[in-house]
Amino acid sequence: MDILQHLRHASKIHLWKAARTKRKPQGNSPDHNLKSRRKQGPYFPLSMLVLLMLVSCQANRQDQSASRVDKLPYYQEASFTPQWYPLTPPPNFHTIPAFRLNNQDGQEITEETFKGKIYIANFFFTICPGICPKMMANMASVAEAFYEDEEVLFLSHSVTPSMDSVSVLKKYAMGNDIPSEKWHLVTGDREEIYDLGRRSYFAEEDLGLQKDNQEFLHTENLLLIDQNRYIRGIYNGLNNTSVAQLIEDIRLLKQE
Repeated sequence: MDILQHLRHASKIHLWKAARTKRKPQGNSPDHNLKSRRKQGPYFPLSMLVLLMLVSCQANRQDQSASRVDKLPYYQEASFTPQWYPLTPPPNFHTIPAFRLNNQDGQEITEETFKGKIYIANFFFTICPGICPKMMANMASVAEAFYEDEEVLFLSHSVTPSMDSVSVLKKYAMGNDIPSEKWHLVTGDREEIYDLGRRSYFAEEDLGLQKDNQEFLHTENLLLIDQNRYIRGIYNGLNNTSVAQLIEDIRLLKQE
């Protein structure tokens, strides 16, 4: 990315962040603090040495996190037992099936919407007072990291589709500054959404417990889906470390 592209990218990210109702505090990075300090004399201050050591340790931790694996595993059941394949999984390996839902703009959203794309899926409802606000805020942080990347999209399924109509989702999207071209909030047939959540994405972690579609679907998990509709990761949407790992794993997946 050249300087002009970087400036354009930074400008768009800044505008989106400024538009969001709740802005996260923007702290200076250790590198920025180092560059902005004035030299205090011909000697090397002890505080500067300590700061450099901290920056070095942080960089090492980031490198280790980014290089956790060379290739992401594949998943095909609710136990989320990782499976690695040098190229692609064998025939009949689990993929996300075809679906047909409607987003906040009333547009029909299907598996074809995400053809050749990486996407992150989750399940929520607009009046959720518990886990949803933080989960969706963390989802927004991931979306910010890939705001200009056309290869990465986001998909949030309403688990109360009878209440979350297209107009309700539109109001929610506008109130939370969710860009429609990047992030689809979808509603539709309740049975289809619940089948997707439990039998396709394996979104709930109640392993070994059989649930029917009359039982409420409520989960904080974020699912990473690759360009061929394979599940490549599951992440706790309430855990900042897990969300940070999701960002790293998206970058790794883009390199495959």
